[in-house]
Amino acid sequence: MARELRGGLDAHGLRIGVLVAQFNEVVTSRLLGGAREALAHHGIREEDITIAWVPGSLELPQLASRMASAGTWDALVTLGCVVRGETSHFDYVCAESAHGIAQVARDSGTPVAFGVLTTEDMDQAMARSGGAKGNRGFDAVESAIKMVNVYRQLDHAPAAAEARP
Repeated sequence: MARELRGGLDAHGLRIGVLVAQFNEVVTSRLLGGAREALAHHGIREEDITIAWVPGSLELPQLASRMASAGTWDALVTLGCVVRGETSHFDYVCAESAHGIAQVARDSGTPVAFGVLTTEDMDQAMARSGGAKGNRGFDAVESAIKMVNVYRQLDHAPAAAEARP
């Protein structure tokens, strides 16, 4: 019979780092509000939460790498907002922050949730940071919790060869 590993939302005892970009803070502070709501909703104690601010979304991977290597947190949540402008700067920041954050997760083995909005305009950003489209900060925390739990299940699952009679 196939094993199925699915991350649940049991967050008991988890330590979570939340990294927030200061650029577009009118949006990222709303994302942080959603993240804090999710952390409280799932029972993560205030003393088990670290919130760290960086200048912008491009700096999120740098701090995520540093925090992941410390081994202090069970998961990291990255929050940022990049709004398309008149130049190609948007494309570079979006691509590099996404690539960097994903690389940290792969290299470190620590779940790193991507809660960086990449929107066409400020209306889209506001809609996704507590408006009509929900709050991506809340969603990113839930993704991080689920990933921690999948990793834990995987760590405790018997290897395929060991499971055979």
